[in-house]
Amino acid sequence: MEYIFWIVFGYLSGSILFAEWIPKRFCHTDIREVSEDGNPGTFNVFRQCGAAMGGLVLALELGKGFFPVQAALRAVDSGRWPFALVLAAPVLGHAFPVKDRRSGGKSIAVSFGVLLGLYPMLVPALLLAASYLLFSIVIVIGPHAIRSIAAFGMWAAVYCQMPGNAALHLGVCLIAFVVIGKHLVSEGRHQRQRDRFSR
Repeated sequence: MEYIFWIVFGYLSGSILFAEWIPKRFCHTDIREVSEDGNPGTFNVFRQCGAAMGGLVLALELGKGFFPVQAALRAVDSGRWPFALVLAAPVLGHAFPVKDRRSGGKSIAVSFGVLLGLYPMLVPALLLAASYLLFSIVIVIGPHAIRSIAAFGMWAAVYCQMPGNAALHLGVCLIAFVVIGKHLVSEGRHQRQRDRFSR
């Protein structure tokens, strides 16, 4: 029952789309309407509303992943397999929120928040950051959606080869599955829209 509480709490926390709500409330800007990809994400807030608003949203998006995981880490055994669902829950909530499961974001910032919530164990977070840097600086891949798919795919593949906690390995795989799946769904939807407008 303890694990169920933290899974539900994490999912509901992830479902709060700060990147959509904050710009509407304080900038009178609908990020879905003004951004190119219609994604309620931190990057779009930086682009459309500036650094101050983007920084606020980034902190909130990281926090909604960090706090449920950090609290659960103190309450339940992270070595048992249900902890993998605790890790994945905020990411799933952001990608497929309770209010409207089709309206979620791509879950990048909240994924980093979840991984930072594992503090003091930061290897997964550092490895994901390194994967992004690899495909952003060394082997440059574009557009951003493809870069994210490559980064999360490589991150999960490499981390799961490392020795350690099997529940964390499963959690990493679930996070990568949600993020990659959400990117593929979003890209497919936008491609259909582009095809429709080009006719």
